[in-house]
Amino acid sequence: MYYLTAKIAAKFAVMRSERERGATAVEYGLMVALIAAVIVTVVALLGTTITAKFQTVLDAISK
Repeated sequence: MYYLTAKIAAKFAVMRSERERGATAVEYGLMVALIAAVIVTVVALLGTTITAKFQTVLDAISK
């Protein structure tokens, strides 16, 4: 009887571990998506600023 109980407990432990691993993968996926969104936003905002600065330098050189 103890063997059967231990085997069932071990099976539940493995199932729980697999569920937690899946949840962790989802959490990491959400973090990566959030970081990617922040990077895209920063590059979009800084891209126009940097372009304007380069244009100012080019205008000063061409005068």
